[in-house]
Amino acid sequence: MVQTQKRAALFVTCLVDQIMPEVGVAAVRLLKHAGYRVDFPEDQVCCGQIFSNSGYVKEAKRVARNTIKVFENHETVVMPSGSCAAMLIKEYPHLFHDEPRWEARAQALAAKTHELGEFLVNVAGWLPGPVENAPTVTYHDSCHANRMIGLGPESRKLLTAMGCKIIEMEESTRCCGFGGIFCVKAPEVSNAMTVEKVKRAVATGADMLVTVDPGCLMQMRGITAQGNGLYIRTEHLATVLQEAIR
Repeated sequence: MVQTQKRAALFVTCLVDQIMPEVGVAAVRLLKHAGYRVDFPEDQVCCGQIFSNSGYVKEAKRVARNTIKVFENHETVVMPSGSCAAMLIKEYPHLFHDEPRWEARAQALAAKTHELGEFLVNVAGWLPGPVENAPTVTYHDSCHANRMIGLGPESRKLLTAMGCKIIEMEESTRCCGFGGIFCVKAPEVSNAMTVEKVKRAVATGADMLVTVDPGCLMQMRGITAQGNGLYIRTEHLATVLQEAIR
């Protein structure tokens, strides 16, 4: 009997699609290396988090319905974003609390949705092999990934398997200041928070700051690019891990 290859649908997210496509490419490579055939539904759009966080419930539901329709027939859904994964896993069922039929469909999708690192460790059972000259890293636990869906150990396990030495920064779970729409509505406060976050990362002496959230990555890169002496190479977990499979 020929064994059917396992499949995973990639929900690439807006920021990865529009700003950092290399993260999406790395995610596909990692999933394939872990033994999965990767599907990419072309009808996918934004997960609706920005609408939901801004109080536009009607608009958030419209986008969420599209996402449910696009992904509900796939075996599993993988996202290179802790915050967007949290939107599907936690917020979609809540969003449809007053619509039982859609709530059930949202719960079914939530049950098979995973952040990339969590999927590789807990579902695929995959870890990278060690690489020469692996960087010393410090890890940023983003708010949604950490507080909403309890992520953090998985990324560290992957990095350690790759041979990275992890130097924990002070208050690794402290918000980086991005906060989705928060960085647009209150940029002065947001940027001040990011400066404090980056200071803690730089103080570790690590070669690299790693996160699983593209929004946090974009925010922190904005500060490190300002030439203010607060520089540390900042990367998404997926682009770091792909060095182990080249």
